[in-house]
Amino acid sequence: MRLNRVFFRLMLPAVVALFLATESAAAKTTPQKVERWGIYELSLSGPSGGNPFVDVELSAEFRQNGRVFKPEGFYDGDGVYRVRFMPDTLGEWTYVTRSSRRELDAKKGKFTCVKVRQNDPALRLAGGNHGPVRVHNTWHFEYADGTPYFQVGTTCYAWVHQGIAMEEQTLATLKKAPFNKMRMCVFPKDYTYNKNEPKYYPFEGRPLKDWDYSRFNPEFFRHFEQRVANLRELGIEADIILFHPYDRWGFAKMEARTDDRYLRYIVARLAAYRNVWWFFANEFDLMKSKKMADWDRFFQIVQKFDPYHRMRGIHNCRKFYDHNKPWVTHASIQSSDLARASQWRTKYKKPIIYDECKYEGNIPQGWGNITAQELVHRFWLGTIGGCYVGHGETYKHPKDLLWWSKGGVLRGQSPARIAFLKKIMEPAPFDEMLPAELSTGNYVLSRPGELYFVYFTSPTAIAIKLPGPRPYKIDGIDTWNMTVTSMGSAAPGRFSFTPPKVNYVLRVSAYKPGEKIRPKAKASAFPTEGTAPFVGWGLAPPQKNWWAKAHPAFCYNERIQRHGKDRQFRGRLRGIQVFGSRIGSRGALSLNTIRKHKREE
Repeated sequence: MRLNRVFFRLMLPAVVALFLATESAAAKTTPQKVERWGIYELSLSGPSGGNPFVDVELSAEFRQNGRVFKPEGFYDGDGVYRVRFMPDTLGEWTYVTRSSRRELDAKKGKFTCVKVRQNDPALRLAGGNHGPVRVHNTWHFEYADGTPYFQVGTTCYAWVHQGIAMEEQTLATLKKAPFNKMRMCVFPKDYTYNKNEPKYYPFEGRPLKDWDYSRFNPEFFRHFEQRVANLRELGIEADIILFHPYDRWGFAKMEARTDDRYLRYIVARLAAYRNVWWFFANEFDLMKSKKMADWDRFFQIVQKFDPYHRMRGIHNCRKFYDHNKPWVTHASIQSSDLARASQWRTKYKKPIIYDECKYEGNIPQGWGNITAQELVHRFWLGTIGGCYVGHGETYKHPKDLLWWSKGGVLRGQSPARIAFLKKIMEPAPFDEMLPAELSTGNYVLSRPGELYFVYFTSPTAIAIKLPGPRPYKIDGIDTWNMTVTSMGSAAPGRFSFTPPKVNYVLRVSAYKPGEKIRPKAKASAFPTEGTAPFVGWGLAPPQKNWWAKAHPAFCYNERIQRHGKDRQFRGRLRGIQVFGSRIGSRGALSLNTIRKHKREE
């Protein structure tokens, strides 16, 4: 027994040394439990000599119940190699590495994917972890867990190249803003109002153009991915712009093999982040060094090496990319013609995002000097057209601190009103509603028989047929003053309305079974802006044909038929429409006037 103790004391140091050596050569991993749609990171020690970026190949196979994902690994400097994986189903996953180097090959392990802790304080700000965004119902989006995603984007091209203080200020602003997607460039940007040098560069070398394109700068990518992670914590999708033409460093004119290597490297580093979207170019048609075949190849490379098939889009200046190509998941459009929204839906049969419809601001350039009122109008017009719209802000600043380029703080009036739009539309079944034009300049987005949003860009009357046996609630929405006004109810059948002003929204929603009918209200006229006021009527309790008995105005059409020759009656009701009353300049017609006529009958 004593001999065994002596042997143990003598052998213990050797055993510990062997264990430590084995541990240093084996995989260094994150905790063995990873939440669904989180990131499992495998870290390996390997060769640092030569050029690991081009000399070493590394990938891993992650398996569960016959499903296999094969993300590529990447070299992160200082002899460290990493493979990142996003598990999408609960339970145990196993992995094995594949590498051209023996010390990185055939490393095996396993981990468990666990349920998302939606009440985790770290997730509350982001609204929880709902997984990555995907296309849903042809023209729309949803998160992987089925939660609808109503895109409200903004543009901040070079915010990750502005230094810690400015970048942290941008994040603080986003924390309170309504945006859930951010367009942002990988490469630094050289353009008007953005001439500062970045702190980090994507390749080893010396600025401005002395680069070793075969060696990435891990520090640059670590910083970039940290900002992607920061956006994820805020519940914001990172719409990552992979190329752009506004360049003085040579990154817009790299040769094909450098482009391809760069794409594989950034996919290996970032694809596991659930909030990543691939945005292949800002204004691709201005990059004259790239041909259409190059853009097709770029899409195919990312499609092949991204195991999760993140959202993929590309942005135009004057010439559109063919968004019908199979590797494009959604159409990103630069256009001010928001009235064509439904046409783009029909043409591409994919989600349509007006990522740039000009920006709120006061710079001389035409693309950056529309008013807040105009941008809010375009948001509503695109939304009622069944599409999604993006924000941008370009107000002059003595230090060129424009949100559209550098971030920082928002100075415009549109974000609050965009938040108001988002608050109204997010609870709606937006992905099940269809757009249409009612009359010149007036548009409707509807789920027939249940919900209608009518947007007025002209002061002309509209008429819609409200089907079904249930009455409908009527609400007026002032898109600029951010108010919702209850206007009573309407009976099924023909419904007409004349807006009190332009850029006004009428919401018509069917009462749910058992829902309390709005109480009877006196007629009321709202202030007008060159158009007739709206008169809203309350309701009596439901009964058979209750709408006809409670309020004769509901039966205007029927009474005109019955009293077609009664000019006096027609004169009294001239201009009255169901809940949309054209009244003379003296104001609203009183309810007693109609009741009096009923007694005279």
